[in-house]
Amino acid sequence: MSAEEFERHRGLLFGVAYRMLGSVSEAEDVVQEAWLRWDRAEPSEVREPRSYLMRITTRVAVDHLRKAATRREDYVGPWLPEPLVLGPDPAEDAVLADSVSVAMLVVLETLSPLERAVFVLREAFGFAFADIAAALGRSEASVRQLAHRAREHVQARRPRFETDRSVRAAATERFLTAAMGGDLAELLAVLSPDVRFVGDSGGKTRAPRHVLHGSGKVARLFAAVHTDFPAETRIDYRDVNGAPAAVLSAGGVPYAVIVVDVDPDTGLVAALHVMGNPDKLTALAARATP
Repeated sequence: MSAEEFERHRGLLFGVAYRMLGSVSEAEDVVQEAWLRWDRAEPSEVREPRSYLMRITTRVAVDHLRKAATRREDYVGPWLPEPLVLGPDPAEDAVLADSVSVAMLVVLETLSPLERAVFVLREAFGFAFADIAAALGRSEASVRQLAHRAREHVQARRPRFETDRSVRAAATERFLTAAMGGDLAELLAVLSPDVRFVGDSGGKTRAPRHVLHGSGKVARLFAAVHTDFPAETRIDYRDVNGAPAAVLSAGGVPYAVIVVDVDPDTGLVAALHVMGNPDKLTALAARATP
């Protein structure tokens, strides 16, 4: 089968796989498996390349999700998705940008593999129920039921922070300035009273093993550990998972990614996500330059 035809659909396949798995490395593995199956396929098996490739990718991703469930039960501390650094304009499609947000991917993690597949294909990419049913080997009626359950589940749990990008970027910079300076008063001023701090270390770096709640606890924690930031830390403000974020590096190697959600009514940080598990920063490190 044509490599050029596959490349035309690579972005779609990666987008589906990443939203289903929350992992750049696993999504790339899924796309590679799709390529191998595509390369071995007989032309007579492929009526419509896009549908064929989407079907392969979805099924392989569902298999990965089922295998990952056991690993994530043993995960040390809170789980966050592997950060996806996007281009300069990640919000060309607001639906796609929202579907890749850290907050959304955390919610999607609570769905069953089939519910997650249906939700991603239907809500993020707008595939018809008939096409989703064919991809999953299910009846259209069962897919509609899965879609209904998944949509209700997500709507009940998804945070609703529709903050202007410039406000979010400003809050991110303000928080980091206060955190790296150990300024307790400024930390308390930038954090919402009911802020949530989620630190994903995988047990491999220092971070709370549970989600912290409340500005007092979170502010005191960062004020106490501000000297842990390497002196040569470089902060790059980038778009990560469709939102303004900060990538922290030392010696040209990323060691943390910080993504905040902001309360649109107050402009204060309502949720703080810190990805510090080095295993999840491998793709960033491979692209990093001193």
